[in-house]
Amino acid sequence: MFRRCNGLRLDGFSKINGPGSHILISASNDVVVTNLRIVAPGDSPNTDAIDISSSTTVQIRNSFIATGDDCVAISAGSSNIDVSGVTCGPGHGISIGSLGGGGYDVVENVRVRNCTLKGTLTGVRIKTMQGGKGYARKISFEGIKFEAVDNPIQIEQFYCPLKVNCQNYTSAVAISDVSFTAISGTSVAENVISLSCSQSVACNNIKLDRVYISPSTPGNKVYSTCFNARGQATHTKPAVNCLRR
Repeated sequence: MFRRCNGLRLDGFSKINGPGSHILISASNDVVVTNLRIVAPGDSPNTDAIDISSSTTVQIRNSFIATGDDCVAISAGSSNIDVSGVTCGPGHGISIGSLGGGGYDVVENVRVRNCTLKGTLTGVRIKTMQGGKGYARKISFEGIKFEAVDNPIQIEQFYCPLKVNCQNYTSAVAISDVSFTAISGTSVAENVISLSCSQSVACNNIKLDRVYISPSTPGNKVYSTCFNARGQATHTKPAVNCLRR
């Protein structure tokens, strides 16, 4: 773990088959991570490649990641995060969260751009647990390419990793000002855009523009779903008619 490492620079090395999370960055400022190669088996549990928490002004650039969990996970207390030029797969994609499990969690000013995801379990997502508080806002995903990805675009506010005591609470992390722009590729799943927001705290100002996701198997159908999500979608296929204004 790199904790309280202001001005940290990681460049040009490989990490192979770590028994758990490979690189953890916590309580740090002004961090640049470039040209890394991180590899673990696709079926290895809890092998996040890069975890960021309680940190500001972090750049992740031009790296190759193949693992059994999140390629990049941006967790509570993080702001001004820029992820670009990452190739991810296999793995669980690029995630904000999970949030809400520790009470009041915040993430803001995150930009994920020009990344490629291949054969991942999820693509780009925001995941929060019921019962938490705080916010995730000012988050953009742009220039993302998918190749045979399961669940390409997700906002999941009912995340319950242990699948027990998964109750619906009246409090939730508030999600707002999230954009998905210039995203394309293929999916092995039919539900390619899932915006599942809290019943009590709606997601606000969710924007999709120039998002084109097709089935990886010709002839299959793809569709989108929403729950209590507000925003707008333009030039998007499949259409996202379920967004509320």
